[in-house]
Amino acid sequence: MSTCATLSRELSEPLAATAATATTWLLVEQSGPWGAKALAESHLDAAVGRALEAAAAGTGVRVALIRRPGRHADCLPAARHEVIVAHTVPGRGWVRRAGVADPAELLALDFAALGAGEHGGFGAEHVGGPVALVCTNGRRDRCCALLGRPLAAELAVAGHSEVWEVTHLGGHRFSPTMLVLPYGYAYGRLTAESAKEVLAATAAGHMVPEWSRGCSGWERPGQAADHAVRLASGETGVDALALTQRPAGAGRWLVTVSHEDGRVWEVEIAEGASEPPRPESCGKAAGTPSRMTVTALREV
Repeated sequence: MSTCATLSRELSEPLAATAATATTWLLVEQSGPWGAKALAESHLDAAVGRALEAAAAGTGVRVALIRRPGRHADCLPAARHEVIVAHTVPGRGWVRRAGVADPAELLALDFAALGAGEHGGFGAEHVGGPVALVCTNGRRDRCCALLGRPLAAELAVAGHSEVWEVTHLGGHRFSPTMLVLPYGYAYGRLTAESAKEVLAATAAGHMVPEWSRGCSGWERPGQAADHAVRLASGETGVDALALTQRPAGAGRWLVTVSHEDGRVWEVEIAEGASEPPRPESCGKAAGTPSRMTVTALREV
């Protein structure tokens, strides 16, 4: 049976500049089964889930549920929920964590401040290795279950203590997909071996361009420019590059990418449609998802 991930591979669809955009992630542990719209379809109180989603709207914060890899039969509610909050704008990132008895407590957070990179003293600073978030929600797309769950399980068995399943990272057709904190780079079409390589690189302060979908802290034109400069320069240090982007009219952007050593690049990006049509998710009609193309790259 053909899947959206199989067709995307067959079409050699680029991974670059396809990461979900979020300056800050709010990740709430919720065991048990998840529905397609997990914030309102899980053991999390549906009213709380909808309220969290509404509070995050327009702030740059993205809310998702997480759980440890393994079997997820119906179960008793957890006494406490682990909460991870991560700001992923390069050069300004942080990860904080806490436990809450009731996720409704999170509605007291200042979501606008979180999106702007101000944690307000929430929880404690994360210490330890990279946090791996593998998309596994089969109720949203079967590729995430078929490909994501085995990857999350294998990473956990290999001894990576900070592996979590997550409800949604976008880009089902690039499964298995993984977002890695603290830097917020998303990756696609991973194997267990390449995922372990990504985690090792992240621990050393680097990213891996080969499987990168982009950093969630950048908008998609910025993700495309970041990727292009990394390929041209060979730079993989996560905080080595900074960028600014401005619209140039008619689906075009000019992105200035600055290296910490003083080098500067100007990158022109154009938005187009992916052809031929393909489903963005299993069971959906074929469409032409947006694609960011680098039309010019020059060092200045």
